[in-house]
Amino acid sequence: MALREDFLWGTASASAQVEGAWDEDGKSPSIWDVAGAHVKTGENNHVACDHYHRYREDVALMKQMGVNSYRFSISWPRVMPEKGRVNPKGLSFYSALVDELRANGIEPIVTLYHWDLPTWAQDEGGWKNDRIVEWYLDYITAVVDALSDRVQWWMTFNEPQCFLYLGYVTGDHAPFKKEIWAVRRHHVRNFLLAHGRAVKRIRARAKTPPRIGLAFATTTYIPASESAADLRDAARKTFTNIYGDGSNGIYADPILLGRPSRLMRRYLSADDLAEIHQELDFIGLNVYQPNNPVYDKKGYAALGLPTTMMGWPVDPRCMYWSIRHYYGRYRMPIMVSENGIALPDAAGEDGRVHDPERSAFLDAFLGSMKRAADEGIPVIGYQHWATTDNFEWAEGTRPRFGLIHVDYTTQKRTLKDSAYHYAEIIRTNGADLPTEG
Repeated sequence: MALREDFLWGTASASAQVEGAWDEDGKSPSIWDVAGAHVKTGENNHVACDHYHRYREDVALMKQMGVNSYRFSISWPRVMPEKGRVNPKGLSFYSALVDELRANGIEPIVTLYHWDLPTWAQDEGGWKNDRIVEWYLDYITAVVDALSDRVQWWMTFNEPQCFLYLGYVTGDHAPFKKEIWAVRRHHVRNFLLAHGRAVKRIRARAKTPPRIGLAFATTTYIPASESAADLRDAARKTFTNIYGDGSNGIYADPILLGRPSRLMRRYLSADDLAEIHQELDFIGLNVYQPNNPVYDKKGYAALGLPTTMMGWPVDPRCMYWSIRHYYGRYRMPIMVSENGIALPDAAGEDGRVHDPERSAFLDAFLGSMKRAADEGIPVIGYQHWATTDNFEWAEGTRPRFGLIHVDYTTQKRTLKDSAYHYAEIIRTNGADLPTEG
């Protein structure tokens, strides 16, 4: 059985990882533009994939793959390079990108925040400063006013678990801070309020009826069996224990259920929750690996699963269980907003990029996704991470996630074998995907 007729087959990217042009046309720096020595390979994202200048070529390659959607993010400092000042040239770039996508039959899915906070905002405390909620609303108002006549799909944020925890607790990601004492009281609360108020702002100002969600980094536990006891245990470990309580529960419960997780009860008032808990149209799930090793590292390692360049185990079961767990708890339509594999891809002597592991990954993970859809869960789309190889944050350009290979010296693009494989999956609307449990 194929997937729904209006299924959103796509690919995904983030502005800081692909655009380059870090100081062109009035853009000011983001916290990732000034990451410096924190990038392990000694690189920066100042050119990255040069998507800012090559977006037409990239869209043409997307069309060649047959995608009908593209999830991309807006750069806050490109649109608002100073507090309170909108940059028309920044908005013009995204307007042109949206027009190019639509001209090629590709639905734009806009992520409003994918980690590239303006340095001017971080200089005033970033997510620790309670005023950031209003700064964010000013920024998204400019974007919605400029694009909502042609954009229907909106995602307020990408992976709050990552940009807050890695950026302000462990210090592994920009802005490389360790402000543990303030994170729940300020950073998390400010993000939650920014999301809720953004949903209200988008619905109030959008020129076409919006469909709004956000993307969560899933930390899903795969149950030992489908017995009632094992399912309860898996749900507890997914949402309310260790990673769950500090990852899924702390963010998703206030947004989707209107109630605070155990960790946030002291910090969210009834008025806060009323602002945060706004009606959404879908939720995005970024699915890469399960959190089973957190609870049983030795036992899980005994499975002998292959790992990616990021060190993540390749376990397709986590796709099905992420969708099932999240739908079971929140009863919202699901978009797989990211899923992919990092490999050391290189062009061969024949000029092609042979990546059979990625094609096998697609079959297995998409089959796992289709199993959930076949069981009646409303799975509305899949956005493969990533469209092109890109700047992988603090890891630099070494890990390659793209369906399109990028030679960073020449900026030459090459469709990988997996891109052609994905195109065939799209052509058949997933009808031939395996769905074994």
